[in-house]
Amino acid sequence: MTKGLYNYIREAWKKPDKKILRERMIQWRKGDSITKVDKPLRIDRARTLGYKDKVGFVIVRIRLKRGGHKRPRPNKGRRGKRLHTRKNLRMNYKWIAEQRVAKKYTNLEVLNSYMIGKDGIHYFYEVILVDPKRPEIKNDSTISWITKPENKKRPLRGLTSTAKKSRGLRKKSREIKTRPSLRARGRLGK
Repeated sequence: MTKGLYNYIREAWKKPDKKILRERMIQWRKGDSITKVDKPLRIDRARTLGYKDKVGFVIVRIRLKRGGHKRPRPNKGRRGKRLHTRKNLRMNYKWIAEQRVAKKYTNLEVLNSYMIGKDGIHYFYEVILVDPKRPEIKNDSTISWITKPENKKRPLRGLTSTAKKSRGLRKKSREIKTRPSLRARGRLGK
């Protein structure tokens, strides 16, 4: 069986050329943290996640600082119960990246995202955005679902793929309480 172009691109991204990627990341660090780009760097991954090269689709690259998920220890007066620092941020970096892009581009909706690199200080992601007001998007049967009002601000409400993964909604189990939400455990009396 013959293999297509996207298969070879996917294979090449499994072991990328470190020298070229390092040079790119040096350039990305000098620029803004959120940058609109013309074409996706990983075209195979973008196409898998729903990207099409047509009007209404936008690709944005975002740079995130690594670390900092652990809460700092309070240095002012508190009782011992409130002094603990073992609470970590449960959101993953990809979800944070999608939220930041959604806050900057309020007229666009986040479709999905993927990682394009990381160094000692930063993570780099590309986020796929869709303009729900464009007639090209409204008339496309594969993506027109995003124009409905219930799909507004998806990453801020935890409805993107990575947000659902971070919230533990990929598995259905009676033993693990995940639905309707983790906070509902106390309200439901479980």
